[in-house]
Amino acid sequence: MKAVEIYIPPDKSISHRAVMLASISEGTTRIKNLLMAEDIKRTIEAFRAMGVDIRVGRHASCVVRGVGMRGLKKPKKPLYLGNSGTTMRILPGILAGQGFEAVLTGDESLSARPMKRIIEPLRKMGVDIGAIRSTHDARRDIYPPLRIRGGKLKAIKYKSKIASAQLKSCILLAGLFADGVTSIAEPVKSRDHTERMLKMFGCGPRITGNRVMVKGPVKLKSPGRIEVPGDISSAAFFITAGCVLPGMRIVIKDVGLNPTRTGVVDILRRMEADIRVMRHARRATPCEPSGDIIVESSKLKGVNISPNEVTEAIDEMPIIMVAACFAKGRTTIRGIGELRVKETDRIKSMVTNLRKIGADIQVTNKEEIVINGGRPLRGARVSSFGDHRTAMSMLVAGLNSRGRVLVTGLDCIKKSFPGFEDLLRKLN
Repeated sequence: MKAVEIYIPPDKSISHRAVMLASISEGTTRIKNLLMAEDIKRTIEAFRAMGVDIRVGRHASCVVRGVGMRGLKKPKKPLYLGNSGTTMRILPGILAGQGFEAVLTGDESLSARPMKRIIEPLRKMGVDIGAIRSTHDARRDIYPPLRIRGGKLKAIKYKSKIASAQLKSCILLAGLFADGVTSIAEPVKSRDHTERMLKMFGCGPRITGNRVMVKGPVKLKSPGRIEVPGDISSAAFFITAGCVLPGMRIVIKDVGLNPTRTGVVDILRRMEADIRVMRHARRATPCEPSGDIIVESSKLKGVNISPNEVTEAIDEMPIIMVAACFAKGRTTIRGIGELRVKETDRIKSMVTNLRKIGADIQVTNKEEIVINGGRPLRGARVSSFGDHRTAMSMLVAGLNSRGRVLVTGLDCIKKSFPGFEDLLRKLN
C-alpha cells in the first residue's frame, strides 16, 4: 500500500472572515496560516483601499491593524473583487454601517451571480443598495456591479428561504451596526464560521436552533492572534482520491473539523469509505476544531443524498459526484439547485464532463441528479468551465480512468488551491 502524508491549504471561508473582522476591530490581529489565494487577495486589497494597514509576511502570515467599526475610509475607485463571491456577498454587510458610498465590481463570472438574496434584507435595514446596471432576467434577480451607501441601520428579524452562510454573515455583520437585535433564521443551519469568529472578537451571537441573533451597536476587539486550519473543502479532493485509488493510504494533516463543514466525510462514510478522523485541540483558535483525516482505498457503494446533506456539503458536491461514479450501484442527489449559481453552473459543468469520460449520469429534474456508478471511466478532453472545483474534481476523476483526462483552463484553481496539481502528483 502506498502511504502519502499531505498538508492542504488554509480554510478559505475562515481566511475571508479573519481579514474582514480584524479590519473593523480595535487592535492589531496577527493571522497565522492565511490562505494566499486569489479570492483572499481581493478581500485584502478591498480593505487596504479603505485605509486598513494589512501587511502580508512570509509563510502565510498576516498582520491587520484594525480601524474600528466605523473607521473605514471611502475608496477612491470601485472595489474590484475578481471572482470572489464570498467578498461580494459579505462585504456589503460591513459597508452598510459606514458613512460613504462604494461600488463593488467583479469579473465576468462574478457579475453573473445573483445578489438579490443579500440586497432584500439590507434594504429592509435601511441600506441604499442596488445594481448599477439594469437587468432583464427571467428570474428577476440583481447582479453586480453593486452600489452601496451606508448609514443608520435598523434591526430586523429575517427568515431566509435558503440556507446560505454568505447571506447569514452579511445580515449579522450589518446587525453589528444597527440599533437593537437583528436575527436571521434559516431552513437548515449553514456553516457557522462567522458566529464562531464573532465570539473571538468579543461579540458572541445568541443561537437558538437555526436562528442567530446579534445585538447592536457593538465594538469588536481583536483577539490578538488567529490561526486558520486547513480547508476541508480542499481536503475533500484528496479524501475522495484516497477512496477511489487502489492500494492507497492518505493522511491529511491539520484539517478544520467544524461540524457544519464535515458533511462530505459523513456522506462518504455512508458510501462505506474507510475514513478515520483524529481530532486535536487547536492552540490559537479553539473555536474552530481541527484534526487529521486518514483515508484508505475503499469499495464505495451508491447512496441517496438528501437536500439537507447537500446544504452541509454544497462546495463538495462536484467531487462527491466523482466518488459516485466509482461507487457500485445508484447514487441519487436531491436538492442541488444552488449548484447552478456558483462560479459556474456546476450541474452543467460536472454532468457534461463526466458524460464525456463515460459516466452514466442523468439530471432527472432541476433539483436531482442520478448516477449509476461502477462503470470504467475513460480518457477525454474536458473543460474546467472556469470553475476551480469542477477543474479539481475532473483531475481527481482522471487518476483512476482508462486513459488521460485532459482538463483545459486550469488557471482557475488558483482561486482556492494554489499548488493543487503538484500535490496531486504525489499520489502517482
